[in-house]
Amino acid sequence: MEIQSAFNSGLQGFQNAQEQATQAASNIAQAANFNDQAYIANEESVESDLSPTTQTNDLPDINQNIVDLKVAEFQAKASANVVKTADETLGTLLDVTV
Repeated sequence: MEIQSAFNSGLQGFQNAQEQATQAASNIAQAANFNDQAYIANEESVESDLSPTTQTNDLPDINQNIVDLKVAEFQAKASANVVKTADETLGTLLDVTV
């Protein structure tokens, strides 16, 4: 494996982790916003236009999104280790050739 390839793999891992974390955070925010609106509607004794089945099917699973955030965190840490190892390997190769 080339050093440049290892750096690219680490960078791609960071990008994937960022995309996954962004999507999960967006889904969590969407669920929290929906819950706030439902709470306000219940407080004002206004009926919601959404049926219970629509409420559960349209909302992303908040537990799964929290797990996805953790997975993205571990993916970012693993990618950092790949970049760090590639950097150390490149440094060692430069030391040996000089």
